[in-house]
Amino acid sequence: MCKILKISRSLVYYTPKEKRVDSKLENEIITIFKKSRNNYGTRKIKKELEKMGYQVSRRKIGCIMKKYGLVSNYTVKLYKVYKSEHNEEKCENIVNREFDREKEMEVVVSDLTYVNVNGKWHYICILLDLYNREIVGYAAGKNKDANLVYKAFSMIDRPLDEIKILHTDRGNEFKNKIIDSLLTTFNIKRSLSKKGCPYDNAVAEAAFKVIKTEFVYNKIFKSFEDLEYHLFDYVNWYNKHRIHGSLDYLTPVEYRTFMSDKKVS
Repeated sequence: MCKILKISRSLVYYTPKEKRVDSKLENEIITIFKKSRNNYGTRKIKKELEKMGYQVSRRKIGCIMKKYGLVSNYTVKLYKVYKSEHNEEKCENIVNREFDREKEMEVVVSDLTYVNVNGKWHYICILLDLYNREIVGYAAGKNKDANLVYKAFSMIDRPLDEIKILHTDRGNEFKNKIIDSLLTTFNIKRSLSKKGCPYDNAVAEAAFKVIKTEFVYNKIFKSFEDLEYHLFDYVNWYNKHRIHGSLDYLTPVEYRTFMSDKKVS
């Protein structure tokens, strides 16, 4: 054009259009992030936006998150967990890394971790169903012992004899008279990972990393009652509102309901 019109190219300037700000989209991203309790990254926010009819790239979502200082809990440096002593029980690894289960309560996995309650260490125990990653039992306590695990079992609202296998690491809190008696009473088989082998419990390790990142780390609870209240609130959110990539971005309860309806039909 410059050659035809015999105009010097230096006289022509390109003025870029101002980018239009989509306030509604930005507000939706902020809302989704806040409802996720500051846990969702671009991948899950993208999935939630798709449910609402938006087609947005993860790159654009990332730019909006950066603009408003939305930093996921997963980008925060985590504390290194202290490994407790292991029991030397000669127990078979029944699960044998077969983590995909087709029946509810077929395999329940468990773990414990510490939490900061007003400057003092307390503990929580979680029981997770491998079938749909649902937290079926949970408890908080001042000591990391068998009583805490027993308390978590008492919170399960389904018959305990539906549990076929309990798979855990080799923490001593899982191997004692109290837990042995419980497993014998309800005919639950015990399965243990090999010592120092996290791959034997890979799905559980990943699930508990989520729980520790979203609920435990970088939080200080005011009192034991405060811890119990927030644990109840988190478990309810985790089971009924938090979408999981491994469940095709359904919540554990949605997945259980969907699969139940599918079997009926």
